[in-house]
Amino acid sequence: MRVGLTGGVASGKSTVAEILRELGATIIDGDVLAREVVEKGTPGLDQVVEAFGRDILTPDGDLDRPRLGAIVFNDAERRQVLESIVHPLVFERYAALEAATGPDDLVVHDIPLLAETGRADGFDAVLVVDVPDEVRIERMLRDRGWTREDAESRIASQATREQRLAIATHVIDNAGTRDELRARVEQVFAELTT
Repeated sequence: MRVGLTGGVASGKSTVAEILRELGATIIDGDVLAREVVEKGTPGLDQVVEAFGRDILTPDGDLDRPRLGAIVFNDAERRQVLESIVHPLVFERYAALEAATGPDDLVVHDIPLLAETGRADGFDAVLVVDVPDEVRIERMLRDRGWTREDAESRIASQATREQRLAIATHVIDNAGTRDELRARVEQVFAELTT
């Protein structure tokens, strides 16, 4: 079974993925793949440099993520340019990793921007980790040390809560305790594997 897992920044999607992994799911993480496809020496990084210039590299030749982030998270047009480079490369890696799994495996594709890419209908189920925006902002301020402006800007750059909920076959509420979250994830896992 192919499952898409998504949620906005600071929703707890990574925690949900880890619980699913503990329960036996195979997790294919879009964030990890998005980093891999633009590592030093990759064609992906070459394409990003061609589009954004050498200023987005560190002195060692790695991608300077904070510098690139400052460019794309405040400019929708530039963000689309980046996504047009990275998304096809990530989906190519997804397909290769999925092909290596067994026929009875529950394969969870951890895709932060699933609602934005319009690919939700390619999955047997879509899990959306849902948290009110204000809770997400509080988490970013507390856990990541971001400013309110940075947090609001990141939220504004992603799909709205309503857009994510519209693609959900299963909603995982993460506004409660860790135990409540685990219980809900276990419930969804059981539904998907029986």
